[in-house]
Amino acid sequence: MRAAVIGSGAWGTALALVLLENGHEAALWSYTKEESGAIAAHRENPMLPGVPLPEELELTCDLACAKGRDLVVLATPSFAVRSTARALREVVDPGVPVVLVSKGIEKGTSMLLHQVAEQELGPDTPVVVLSGPSHAEEVGRGVPTAVVVASKSRQAAELVQDLFMNRRFRIYTSPDIIGVEIGAALKNVIALCAGCCDGMGLGDNTKAMLMTRGLTEIARLGVAMGARKETFAGLAGVGDLIVTCTSMHSRNRRAGILLGQGKSIEQAMAEMGGAVVEGYYAAASARELAEKAGVEMPITTGAYETLYHGKDPRLVLTQLMSREKRGELEEEESWI
Repeated sequence: MRAAVIGSGAWGTALALVLLENGHEAALWSYTKEESGAIAAHRENPMLPGVPLPEELELTCDLACAKGRDLVVLATPSFAVRSTARALREVVDPGVPVVLVSKGIEKGTSMLLHQVAEQELGPDTPVVVLSGPSHAEEVGRGVPTAVVVASKSRQAAELVQDLFMNRRFRIYTSPDIIGVEIGAALKNVIALCAGCCDGMGLGDNTKAMLMTRGLTEIARLGVAMGARKETFAGLAGVGDLIVTCTSMHSRNRRAGILLGQGKSIEQAMAEMGGAVVEGYYAAASARELAEKAGVEMPITTGAYETLYHGKDPRLVLTQLMSREKRGELEEEESWI
């Protein structure tokens, strides 16, 4: 099979390597000629240091590389999904699945990224979302990893499963594309909060509380939008949340640490060296979605107030701890 990976960041590069390992042809597209040339000169992506790129990996900055392929992987940052998908519509052959691996919610529209991709690519292109606990730095080195692929098309999801799955990269399928996307986008908000805990010097108890209750409100919003609750107990829910909240590979956690140390969001973003902190944008979109759905999301709301209004995260935490008492279960409890 012949595949094109659109986006030469760490994640796109790691997935291209998985395809090559499985015996498929792969082209890796960069946004600029300079970026593609630098990768070609060193046969290594600076965003994935120490991982050599084999000569059979085609490197290009021509989007026409997607023409005539059996599979296209869309691996741009979330803000570029719409423009890139619109351009791909002119070159992707009808019926060829597009695998969306970007995570986030579109700024301005609050649309999930698969909805954006479907809108721009048209009805003849099945969209598959790939997500789960999967740092590119580890996938690129062949560290055992499991992810989930979700699509409205079972055939497309199973094709992607067949193309990517091997002994070190396990793939599960799901029909719950909304749940997988919600989990992927909003875990970044909770990871910022977890990083704040670390930056403030708090303990494991606090971080575990935020992760657990954060997952509860993510699931609450997801179900209100049509997702299946059990999805959030899987790889795209609790799995991705764990890895993003606990690892220093996570840009969102690292940015949160800086916020917890007293830096402003502008200072934190600057210290991230230009790396995209998706949780910053997702917090605003999640707040808007929650208001539309009439769903309570106190942790996400607190994150939004810190990120966009400069509220002290210590004050946010105090207010979260002082909320009125309630039962843990969402449904009314039955006592025996």
